Amino acid sequence: MSNSIILVINAGSSSLKFSVFRVNGAGNLQAVVRGQMDGIGTRPCLKAKDGTGALLVESDFTTSEAATVADAITLVGTWLREHLQHELLFAVGHRVVHGGTQFSHPVLVNSEVFTTLEQLIPLAPLHQPHNLAAIRAIRERQPQVPQVACFDTAFHRTHPQVADLYALPWKYYESGVRRYGFHGLSYEYIALILPKIAPEISKGRVIVAHLGSGASLCALQAGKSIDSTMGFSPLDGVPMGTRPGALDPGVLLHLANQCGLSGVEMEKLLYKESGLLGLSGISSDMRILLESHDSRAQLAVEYFVYYTAKQIGALTAVLGGVDGIVFTAGIGEHSPVIRARILQACAWLGVSVDTAANERGGPCISSADSRVSVWAIPTNEELMIARHTLGLINSRKGEYVE
Repeated sequence: MSNSIILVINAGSSSLKFSVFRVNGAGNLQAVVRGQMDGIGTRPCLKAKDGTGALLVESDFTTSEAATVADAITLVGTWLREHLQHELLFAVGHRVVHGGTQFSHPVLVNSEVFTTLEQLIPLAPLHQPHNLAAIRAIRERQPQVPQVACFDTAFHRTHPQVADLYALPWKYYESGVRRYGFHGLSYEYIALILPKIAPEISKGRVIVAHLGSGASLCALQAGKSIDSTMGFSPLDGVPMGTRPGALDPGVLLHLANQCGLSGVEMEKLLYKESGLLGLSGISSDMRILLESHDSRAQLAVEYFVYYTAKQIGALTAVLGGVDGIVFTAGIGEHSPVIRARILQACAWLGVSVDTAANERGGPCISSADSRVSVWAIPTNEELMIARHTLGLINSRKGEYVE
């Protein structure tokens, strides 16, 4: 096991993120490589760093060399074999966006499981196909290597049923139209490390704000998900880089019936042209918007802060109060300005910010007299996937059957 590695893959439509963890003798995981292949099908570029952050490779490829996710898997695999010559690939863990109602825990992928995951594509049409393309590519090239699917929806399966309902005819709920919640691997990691970083709130009522290009919030009670701002799809909840967040369904009817938008056009609008980009007309990147003096850029930031604070209020009501707030992901971890503005809007909760600690990035960023403690904690979805993969394979040794 000392020379064994676990490969973690997060495949998107135009990018392939990957991490490599070495499995040490005691079963500990050490991050040794982290990288991604961007611009698949357009301007492919492979970039990777080692566990200390030192650059290992930065290489461009032609469009024909990396036209698909499968091509990217091949190129990344070739580079990893050259870089990690004496390491044995123990298993591959995948981020899979949707587990539907069927999967509440990570699962070893065999033919039956893969077929079930394909049936879930309609629930996440822009994510699931790419997640499965990576699994398929590895199954074709190295069928002997066990693969584990880890689901963004699984952590939220602890919701009470009432939190996952839509007020639609019951047949739709039975067919899978319900609130699933996403970013579960991130929330699971935060719940896992809270007892070490903030033990005083880990068993209490905590709201975690995963704020990045994709954004959502989750209400935790004693480390379990009670509710989340994302629902049936990753479009719901707070505004995001290119996604609108919560939207009156009447708007969609209007866009279809009065504006003549097709399903394909509406999908592009909602996933790629809305959110901060749509409001500002400038960028989906919060850093660029914060630096801009353009009035629409400032309005987009204000909108993001307003609706995030609004959702904190809603989740506080769900929990019956709140003991702690945790910021994580790209914006949540790295933007003291956004954290401060959101918390200022939550002053009614008794939140008081330690300005110097917030500027430093925490981990605790609330003042000593704050009634609600506030934290900035980096998430690590890749490590969570690697832990699940190692644990599942070890528990099922001798049981892996294709």
